[in-house]
Amino acid sequence: MPPDRIPATPDRRVSVLAYPGMSAFELGIVTEVFGLPRPELGVDWYDLAICAERPEPVPMLGGATLATGNGLAEFAAAGTVIVPGVPDVRAETSGAVVAALRRAHERGARIVSICSGAFALAAAGLLDGRRAATHWRYAAELRRRFPAVRVDPDVLYVDDGDVLTSAGSAAGLDLCVHLIRTDHGPSVANAVARRLVIPPHRDGGQKQFIEAPVTREVDDDRITRSMEWARAHLDRPLTVADLARRAHMSTRSYLRHFARCSGTSPIRWLIGQRIQASLPLLETTDAPIDRVAAATGFESPVTFRHHFVRAMRVSPSAYRRTFRSAPADAGRDHATPR
Repeated sequence: MPPDRIPATPDRRVSVLAYPGMSAFELGIVTEVFGLPRPELGVDWYDLAICAERPEPVPMLGGATLATGNGLAEFAAAGTVIVPGVPDVRAETSGAVVAALRRAHERGARIVSICSGAFALAAAGLLDGRRAATHWRYAAELRRRFPAVRVDPDVLYVDDGDVLTSAGSAAGLDLCVHLIRTDHGPSVANAVARRLVIPPHRDGGQKQFIEAPVTREVDDDRITRSMEWARAHLDRPLTVADLARRAHMSTRSYLRHFARCSGTSPIRWLIGQRIQASLPLLETTDAPIDRVAAATGFESPVTFRHHFVRAMRVSPSAYRRTFRSAPADAGRDHATPR
């Protein structure tokens, strides 16, 4: 069976818990990824249920309310159970929610948290002795309240097999796409990522903080054209002088305008583009690492491995094994502390 046609998990039901005071974005992450029908992908897609603890409208940020007929029984019955947050990280999690999480875990469900949802999983005892992620603002509080949890404040998400946790809300998107990769393989996950207009893969071990300034929209046509040209020629050696000539600028001016437009240097940007270009080659081909390095413009396999590990916090070979393994094994490899 090709790696992009891994069968879905036996139970394709997904449940997500709505809670008072939640943001529509947190719920929208789950509904957009798992609730939107995707018949064009040709796989057995998920069946999403939005659930609430009590049979009454759930107040949300901005004055909206959400009504659902699904309660904690439906929440605990799904194959993948998602807690997108808690109302207050310093308050006790509802005993009914804790009991529902424990029931779901005992019957073999995959338990997932986004952002502060890790506090609910910890209250249920599901994170004891496990490595777990949450938003960096809450990491110290999670560690203080639940000392048995091995809190990792830096990573985007942690896949520990049957229990998965993620950092801030946007990192929940990365984790949800990772779940699709685990269930259906990289091609389906990449197709969903393209529809969401997000990077097709951000490894869970990546840091929540990025030391370089966040890349902003490029508003200089000269820089944009040079970037487009570079992307089309990643397999050849490229220098700042090459890019500057394409932009019809001096090297010094190019460096200044590139930094203003992108928030980083041309060389750092090129390395990131080369790493991204290597991912589909590692996922879908058996090309040796030295050929992948050459095809994406790295001067040697050693240089490729060095930059890949710095960016992805896993070696190219280990990354490839993720997509050559059975789904369960792939998830566990992905969670291994590095």
